[in-house]
Amino acid sequence: MNHVIDPLTADIENQYRAEFAVGEHSARHLRRILRIYLTGAGLLEVADAAELALTELVANVVRHVPGRGCRVCFLIRPGGVRVEVADTCSLLPVPAAGDALDEGGRGLRIVEAVTDRWGVEPRPDGSGKTVWFECLVTPSATGCRNVHTSVMW
Repeated sequence: MNHVIDPLTADIENQYRAEFAVGEHSARHLRRILRIYLTGAGLLEVADAAELALTELVANVVRHVPGRGCRVCFLIRPGGVRVEVADTCSLLPVPAAGDALDEGGRGLRIVEAVTDRWGVEPRPDGSGKTVWFECLVTPSATGCRNVHTSVMW
């Protein structure tokens, strides 16, 4: 994935899926694709949080998944985005309980802090998992993030 062409707004679909082996620079490319879709859908309010959380999930694949293979899916709906990163490693991630000054281990804490919801779904056959998060637009002017139940994924 070396180049992304900006789609015309009318051509944007409500989801993006790709399967590939990720590397050190993959998060940058995926952030760019995600921003293109969020811009086209008028969801720039959630772009920074969604890009940061996506970066953390991709970094986890690079660090912890043998072969670094994954499937990335962006599901765009009015009012928000759901991002899923599926891989073939059956070990479930857990937020680290380490010191705030540790060099690593804070990725899931960051995901938890910047998204409205997140979770992990193991594959029923034990052959991997999907880590997902949702970033939803806040309808109020207070700047507080609200969990919305009206967005159906």
